[in-house]
Amino acid sequence: MDKYWKIGSKAMCAGRNYVAHAAELNNPLPSAPFFFIKPTSSFLPYNDEPFGGIYGKQNQMEYPKENSFHHELELCAIIGEKTRNIQEEGALGCVAGYSIGLDMTLRDVQDVQKSKKLPWTPAKAFDTSLGLGPFIPASNISDPNNIEIWLTVNGEIKQAASTNLMIFNVQRLISEASHITTLYPGDIVMTGTPEGVGQVDNGAILKAGIKGLESSECEFTVISI
Repeated sequence: MDKYWKIGSKAMCAGRNYVAHAAELNNPLPSAPFFFIKPTSSFLPYNDEPFGGIYGKQNQMEYPKENSFHHELELCAIIGEKTRNIQEEGALGCVAGYSIGLDMTLRDVQDVQKSKKLPWTPAKAFDTSLGLGPFIPASNISDPNNIEIWLTVNGEIKQAASTNLMIFNVQRLISEASHITTLYPGDIVMTGTPEGVGQVDNGAILKAGIKGLESSECEFTVISI
């Protein structure tokens, strides 16, 4: 396991950063980036011990069986140095590496929270809700704004898109996040999910990666509790 997973303090997660995804959930497009936070207790690093969870098994995502459990595939930027109020032109320089992230969501809970104009925390911050693929050094990805990410559920492609479809690019998201709060080494900036989000059920197998980069691939099993 790379050291970065253990020293981070949070994941700053961008919402609605792909036009087609906003449309599929009937959400308006943002005029500027906005974020919610996943705590480290939600981290589920691939082939390593989860940071939280009732069963605490490697590569196993837990969710309450009464809820609707949805996958959201994302590119993650892992911060390598303490960063505050950085400008866009220097933002990629503070990135140590990248990873695939699965922002798992209790969609029914999120819908209730949204209807009441309440924070999404109960739908996003629960244990094992952030599946993290292997750490990919920044030097291995020349342009994070032009790579293809993909996800399968039980062997069937569900999400596949280029990051060049993002509304706000990686450096804009890092800059905006750093103006909200200090980013520390190991913190994660999640860049939003493309279209194709959907429900997964008990026993489902999720596999994800970056096209052409086998070392990025990860696989998780879903279990209801």
